[in-house]
Amino acid sequence: MMTGLRNAALVAMTLVISAAPVWADFAKVTDRSEFVALVNGKTLSRPLVSLSVSPSGGISGNGAGWDVNGEWSWKDGYFCRDLYWGGDALGYNCQEVRSDGTKIRFTSDQGAGDSAEFRLR
Repeated sequence: MMTGLRNAALVAMTLVISAAPVWADFAKVTDRSEFVALVNGKTLSRPLVSLSVSPSGGISGNGAGWDVNGEWSWKDGYFCRDLYWGGDALGYNCQEVRSDGTKIRFTSDQGAGDSAEFRLR
């Protein structure tokens, strides 16, 4: 009985370990045109948040029941945004962008800060 349990645990661990690289398959988005191709016409969504990022530099949507709006630009390989949530300024921040084609991840402070991941729909 213990051998069967041990084998099942080994198989489960092997599956988790072999799946780990799939989780990390987010490629860095390096230029504005690549970023626009990812987000153009799509909604960026996560629980309680739905955003649109326009090719012309606008950001709009809703976050936890409050309006979200702002502007963005692409500078030195980073998505730089000035954002307002419910009328409160969240400030200017340049963020690293990574994507796997179905999801997009923004990491604040040029990749050194907190991350937020969105589905591209």
